[in-house]
Amino acid sequence: MRRADLKEKIVQYGLTGVAGSSLLALAGIVFFLFMEGLPLFSHYSVFDFLFGTLWYPTEEPGLFGIFPLLAASLAVTAVSSLLAVPLGVLTAVYLTEIAHPGVRRIIKPFVELLAALPSVVLGFLGMVVLAPFIQEAFGVATGLNLLNASLVLALMSVPTICSVSEDALYSVPRDLREASLALGATRWQTTVRVVIPAALSGIGTAVMLGMSRAIGETMVVLMVAGGAGLIPTSLLDPVRPMPASIAAEMAEAPFRSDHYHALFAIGIVLFFLTLAFNLAAGHIAEKHRQAGSSSL
Repeated sequence: MRRADLKEKIVQYGLTGVAGSSLLALAGIVFFLFMEGLPLFSHYSVFDFLFGTLWYPTEEPGLFGIFPLLAASLAVTAVSSLLAVPLGVLTAVYLTEIAHPGVRRIIKPFVELLAALPSVVLGFLGMVVLAPFIQEAFGVATGLNLLNASLVLALMSVPTICSVSEDALYSVPRDLREASLALGATRWQTTVRVVIPAALSGIGTAVMLGMSRAIGETMVVLMVAGGAGLIPTSLLDPVRPMPASIAAEMAEAPFRSDHYHALFAIGIVLFFLTLAFNLAAGHIAEKHRQAGSSSL
């Protein structure tokens, strides 16, 4: 018994150490992010940083207004979510409730394969395929714009939303479906009125995770968004989201300069936005958590 207890303690402490190392790594990243970003605000107003409309870091003194970059990030995330959420959730519903097992075995790997595609490949497709099509179809000066970035980001978010939503739908107990069908409900009514509401916590989490993926994506928006630091007024305007600015300018920013600290400050804003999405996902999951046999 003592040897068994010792082994159990070793496993317990080992797993605790692994979990603790993950937390320490996250804490170190956050600490470094704030350490490098906060010095900007010792002499630059937080209000001017968040709501200023001019981003000219090479001026003397530099202008670090990120409102156009913030607006671009939120616009790209919103439009891509409007496209990805219905597609991802409906795909998950089809795979779990409607598709024949043979069809599911064919479609499911393709959805997962889409998640495995590198973002640079999708960005390249956006540049080579989507950009010329948008430019010719809408008669605009460039096809690298908010619409292009939103379409590619939606394509990237669909696998995440679909996979998490599918797991949530599979977690709905079978007796709920059978009880609904026994009362005379059709299969579609059962899906809409019983299964989806029971899985709403997981579906809400999937949506928030998909939006977090979209707002933090770097390579796609760097390649296909157009790179213009302007407040978007239409879907066809070129934009420059915050991750694209960090990726494009970090290599050129002098070490520990105001420009350098401003880019890390953008990272802090992205951190809080992603944290907000994760908190919202947790709130949705808790608010819509079912009780009893439908607990997810």
